[in-house]
Amino acid sequence: MPITFERSWSDSDIEQYRDTVVRFIDDHMQPDDEAARQRGHVGHELWRRAGEAGLLCTDIPEEWGGAGGDFRHEAVFYEEMSRRSLTGMNASVHSIVAHYLLNHGTEAQKQRYLPRMARGELVGAIAMTEPGTGSDLQGIRTRAERTEREGRKGYLINGAKTFISNGFLAGLVLVVAKTDPAQGAKGTSILIVDTQDCPGFRVGRLLDKMGLKAQDTSELFFDDVWVGEEQLLGGREGQGFFQLMADLPYERLIIGVTALAAMEGAYEATLAYVRDRKAFGQPIADFQNTKFKLAEIATEIQVGRAFIDRCVERLVRGELDTATASMAKLWGSEAQGRVVDACVQLFGGYGYMNEYLVARLYTDARIQRIYGGTSEIMKEVISRAM
Repeated sequence: MPITFERSWSDSDIEQYRDTVVRFIDDHMQPDDEAARQRGHVGHELWRRAGEAGLLCTDIPEEWGGAGGDFRHEAVFYEEMSRRSLTGMNASVHSIVAHYLLNHGTEAQKQRYLPRMARGELVGAIAMTEPGTGSDLQGIRTRAERTEREGRKGYLINGAKTFISNGFLAGLVLVVAKTDPAQGAKGTSILIVDTQDCPGFRVGRLLDKMGLKAQDTSELFFDDVWVGEEQLLGGREGQGFFQLMADLPYERLIIGVTALAAMEGAYEATLAYVRDRKAFGQPIADFQNTKFKLAEIATEIQVGRAFIDRCVERLVRGELDTATASMAKLWGSEAQGRVVDACVQLFGGYGYMNEYLVARLYTDARIQRIYGGTSEIMKEVISRAM
């Protein structure tokens, strides 16, 4: 009986939805992936098609334009893209932005932005990282100073951000800025910036990355960008750091989910390859080293599936804490690196060729241990909960 990786959180409705996701991927994402890798982004049309198909903001309530599902629906989309190394559409960041609005935004902010995000008309990005700050969000230098313009109260934003996923295509950017630098973390706020026809907002170069070639990762510049006070997320200053910390379980579990799916994709591709490829007159799959390596990989995926699935179930119930989510992110990203590396080795020289899925999975995997908080930061977070 072949080894299967079953999800404890799935059911017939979820698997029916998975079929819809796979058809969309096969029809609209896979054919254009190589071209997207060449140009550095997937384009707005794919986002709109995903919105029309009901694949965006699936766990946002229907009253704000979402599909009214839960995190399991989000996980299905992330899994099916990750296992194929289709990393160009960063739907996870898009959903994270939507959740900041859902969990912390005013009613007017939810009504204004969430329906358009669900339809794919507005791509979301969050601008946290700055040159020189990395994971130290308390060290950000972007300023948002109170001011008035034509009788309206608002904020003047100045600063630069880097490594911003969805930055090139974003129509909505949540900007983490200091509204009161003297207050440290308590002086941090999040401002909502509409990028279209926005004076002072500028997208820098598309960054040339090791992996994630189809994903638009950019520098963003804010030079006297003015926004009205109604663009302050939640309507209260000084809540930015709290808002960022509150949504960490959701964000970090996404990385664990995508890591495990990528491991499964690499395993399945490698299993098919070693059964077909021959060396010294026999299939590579018949060699003891190959069998033992694949046995180790399959075991690691099964063990990881039990833990990640439990985290998914706890998130759906509203019970997932930051430390456990950090474990999912830490274990998932580190295991992904080990597993995909072992799969490349079994492919031999072909594993180094970008035309093979396993090569793309390998280069795409490395960032998982860095973004969303480095592995070292995850260990710090986990240790504090001991």
